[in-house]
Amino acid sequence: MNLEALMGRTSDTLTAAGIEGARLETGVLIEHVTGLGRMAALTSPEQSINQAAAAEVALLAQRRSAGEPIAHLTGHREFWSLEFQVSRHTLIPRPDSETLIEAVLAQADGLPESLRILDLGTGSGCLLLALLAELPVATGVGADISGEAVTVAAANAARLGLAGRARFVTADWSDGKDIGGEEGGYHVVISNPPYVTDAEWVELAPGVRAFEPALALKGGRDGLDAYRTITARLESLLAPGGLAIFEIGAGQAASVTSILAGQGLKPRKPHQDLAGLDRCIIATY
Repeated sequence: MNLEALMGRTSDTLTAAGIEGARLETGVLIEHVTGLGRMAALTSPEQSINQAAAAEVALLAQRRSAGEPIAHLTGHREFWSLEFQVSRHTLIPRPDSETLIEAVLAQADGLPESLRILDLGTGSGCLLLALLAELPVATGVGADISGEAVTVAAANAARLGLAGRARFVTADWSDGKDIGGEEGGYHVVISNPPYVTDAEWVELAPGVRAFEPALALKGGRDGLDAYRTITARLESLLAPGGLAIFEIGAGQAASVTSILAGQGLKPRKPHQDLAGLDRCIIATY
């Protein structure tokens, strides 16, 4: 089988399954298996593909057709122009979460150069590591209840050359003694906590519910359980003048603002994502 035929067969499989962007994902799967990118498809469509590689692409296409995220098939996802390893134990990074990175960087001039960052629910480590890549003398701790996620995050730090400034711990954010608190507190505490309501959970795409960790998504009946737990502990985590920055779900700005204010914090105007939706909130004492 040649490259052109493999692309056609794979695209047909994904299209029949209703996959949006089937042609684009076809290229991703074929490049993942064979190393042949879009340029090869344009200049060498007759290039022969060995039987084993063609069979592997076919298997991945079937898994994708069954709803498995393409990031799980390739094992990585780009975020903030960096490549992150992901697994079924980590939430797949979304472009909307880059709003949180932008929000932190917009505040950087008012923070110590050698700031200390705590990332609660770190998952793949994408938020913390993206910030460390932008802030060359900052250090950080990423905490996650999943030991498997912590392993993935540590591997990402090593691959990105950031292991010397990032530490990852398996910890429940309701139990501060496991987080490895820094003397003097953290200058920035960030979190993309689970915020999907019980009602929203049953409406999520089957590929999300079946393949991404429920612990990283389900936020309780009203989606706000994690915000209540974290904000109750922020005073013991933040350095004087420190900032807490949360990602929030659609329509949650008022509720999260109220929770923060109820713990004595001063929330600021929400930052919006590219779609114009409130996506993260900054607060300080």
